[in-house]
Amino acid sequence: MNIVFMGTPDFALPTLQQLHQSNHNVQLVVTQPDRPKGRGRESSPPPVKKFATENGLPILQPEKSANPEVAQTLSELNADIFIVVAFGQILKENLLTLPHHFCMNLHSSLLPKYRGAAPINWAIINGETETGVTTMKMDAGLDTGDILLIDRVPIHSEEDAQSLHDTLATKGASLVLETLRQLETGTLKPLPQDPSLSSYAPKLKKEDGLICWDESASTIHNRARGLSPWPGAFSFLGPKRLSIRKTEITTGEASDSPGSIIRTSDRGIEVGTRDGRITITELQPEGKKRMSAKSFLAGHKLVPGDRFSNEARIKISNY
Repeated sequence: MNIVFMGTPDFALPTLQQLHQSNHNVQLVVTQPDRPKGRGRESSPPPVKKFATENGLPILQPEKSANPEVAQTLSELNADIFIVVAFGQILKENLLTLPHHFCMNLHSSLLPKYRGAAPINWAIINGETETGVTTMKMDAGLDTGDILLIDRVPIHSEEDAQSLHDTLATKGASLVLETLRQLETGTLKPLPQDPSLSSYAPKLKKEDGLICWDESASTIHNRARGLSPWPGAFSFLGPKRLSIRKTEITTGEASDSPGSIIRTSDRGIEVGTRDGRITITELQPEGKKRMSAKSFLAGHKLVPGDRFSNEARIKISNY
C-alpha cells in the first residue's frame, strides 16, 4: 500500500520503522515542526523526523495540518491510507477524506476507555491492571471512530508510564501491520465503539503531580508511577520541593500520620498515608539529578516526625 505516515514523538517510531521495513511504500512522513529544546533552547527535530531524514523518507512539517495547501499536497499523492500515531494535531475533514481507504489511528488504550491525550498515564494513575493498543478508523470526533483491532497488555504493579509506553509502542507497531494485512485480505471488520463505556484521559499538567498524603498508599504509589517521568509526582519537605520518582507500598500502622516520616533506612524513606505507608526509594531534589533515597539521606538528615506537605514550609530538622 501507498502510505502517508503522521507522527511525532518516540511512541510513533516503532510503527514508522516497521512500515519502512515492510513491503509497503511510505510516500511521505508528516510530523510537527522543529521546536526549541533544552537549556539552550536550540531548535530540535522530533524523533520521527530524525528517522525519516536518516532513511531518506520525504518529510512535511506543517504548523497546521488543516491548511488548504497541506490538503493539496496530500491529495496529489493519492495514498491508499493515512496512518496516524501520536501526531499531535487534529485531522480535519479535508484530510480524513483523502485516502483511498481511510485514516487509521493507533491509540494507546483499550478504546472506548481513555480517549484523549494521556491514556497511558491515567490508566496507571487510576490503578488499572490492564490496558492495550487499538487501531481505529478515524472520524471527526476525539478517538471515537470504529475499532479495527485491539491488543491487550497487562499493567504490572511496579510498572511506570515510561516502561508501559515502550511496551505499547512496540505492540502498537505490530498491530498496525496486522491491521494493514487484514485490510489487504478483506478480513478486517470495523466495529462501532460503545459510547456508554467511554472515559477520558486529559492532557497532563504539572500540578497533577502534587501528592495528597491523606490518600491511600496505593493511590499515591499509582500517581508516582503514572506520572514518571513527566510531569513527576512531587511534595514539599520543609521549604524544598522534592520530585518523588519511585515508591513502594509498605505495611503501616493505625497510628501513622499522613505525610509524616516514620523512619529512614538504606532502602528508603517510609512515609505515613491514610492507609499503609509509602517507601520513597528514588527522588530528585530541585535543581539536581535523580538519585536513590540512600544517596539523598547521605547528605540530608531526616528524623521521624519530619513531615511532607502540600506546600513549602519552614525548615525542618537538618534538611
